[in-house]
Amino acid sequence: MTAAAGRDGASFQVWALPGIPEVRPGDDLVKLITAAVGGHGRPLVDGDVLIVTSKIVSKAEGRAVEAADREDAIDAESVRVVARRGPARIVESRHGFVMAAAGVDASNTPKGTILLLPEDPDASARRIRAGVRDALGVNVGVVVTDTFGRPWRTGQTDVAIGAAGVRVLDDLRGGVDSFGNPLGVTVTAVGDELAAAGELVKGKAEGRPVAVVRGLAHQVHPAGEADGPGGLPDGEDDRGARELVRAAADDMFRLGTSEAVREAVTLRRTVREFTADPVDGAALRRAVSAAVTAPAPHHTTPWRFVLLESEDSRLRLLDAMREAWIADLRRDGKSEQSIAKRVRRGDVLRGAPALVVPCLVADGAHDYPDPRRSAAEREMFVVACGAGIQNFLVALAGEQLGSAWVSSTMFCRDVVREVLELPADWDPMGAVAVGRAAGPPRERPARSADDFVVSR
Repeated sequence: MTAAAGRDGASFQVWALPGIPEVRPGDDLVKLITAAVGGHGRPLVDGDVLIVTSKIVSKAEGRAVEAADREDAIDAESVRVVARRGPARIVESRHGFVMAAAGVDASNTPKGTILLLPEDPDASARRIRAGVRDALGVNVGVVVTDTFGRPWRTGQTDVAIGAAGVRVLDDLRGGVDSFGNPLGVTVTAVGDELAAAGELVKGKAEGRPVAVVRGLAHQVHPAGEADGPGGLPDGEDDRGARELVRAAADDMFRLGTSEAVREAVTLRRTVREFTADPVDGAALRRAVSAAVTAPAPHHTTPWRFVLLESEDSRLRLLDAMREAWIADLRRDGKSEQSIAKRVRRGDVLRGAPALVVPCLVADGAHDYPDPRRSAAEREMFVVACGAGIQNFLVALAGEQLGSAWVSSTMFCRDVVREVLELPADWDPMGAVAVGRAAGPPRERPARSADDFVVSR
């Protein structure tokens, strides 16, 4: 197979190596590969890249286990569950790969057995590279591959899970395109592209587990007399396929949908101290959009969110609320020292760069002639407003914003309505301080659902 490629406009060739027998534990992969090269009559040359299916590496390394232990094997090979749909699991493997079932596979292996991924695919690639160099005297790159699905794309493709002597990422940032436009984000996943090219000729069930790519020598690291542990001259960098694994801090899609929802709920913590970083108004409005999906009585929309995004508006409200609070406490007979201590609790609102006042608007509530049903009707709307506020807080957590819901506006609703010029039928239901958390939240002990469930 020949295809256009390369920055120099050249072409590359890719072909599968026939004649590799069924691999068994303890087999010498280098001998099997070099024998296949000799039988093929097309010798390897410097700059070739060997594309090696991980299954034969796993078989040679004795990574087969009993099929009855598949679920236990997936557990052992996983560090976290990314998404679960029925029995299917997408997990992060201990290698750092996000994939189905941690790569534990029942295909192309004898019945009753399953295969685990190689213990260290990069190390396996280095051993093959060094062995081929010693046996044939050629400097090749090696890519060990496995099959992955991809988010938002149907079907699977082969990707690099191990590599040696190959530039798995080609960083073009800082260059320009053919029109002179700067390239700011382009980093080509060469390792994965090589893996996919090899898969096109190897196939999944044809018994051809190794392919050769020729014509891309510029992606193969040079060999040296004093090779370091990566098969490179001392001081040169060959981090293998680990370079292709995105760091957690850079991963925008670490969780499946339902897992992300649960994570967002768990992340919602009360933040008492904020940085001075401004809050993006668009993020607040996205959180409001999530808030108003909450259930409500009689097909109403009982939520309103007053956004106090300027310091002036926040201070005017908080100063008026503080004066009302102090007046209430003095009527209660509290000492000035006690009053000062209590008022300091409001500092969480003053220290936030944004303040939101959720309001209940019970427009559409039914009228009843008796107090019992009227009270129940009011409670329905209060519960709906609380659901909207919880949606809002969880959505803020999803925006990486901290929050603190404080009930203080409920104790001086007339003051809040007057300062914010709100209609008389708007009931302020607390205030939400919003901003970037100044530090990590305190550890929260796990709570068992059994402590809060009564079964009948």
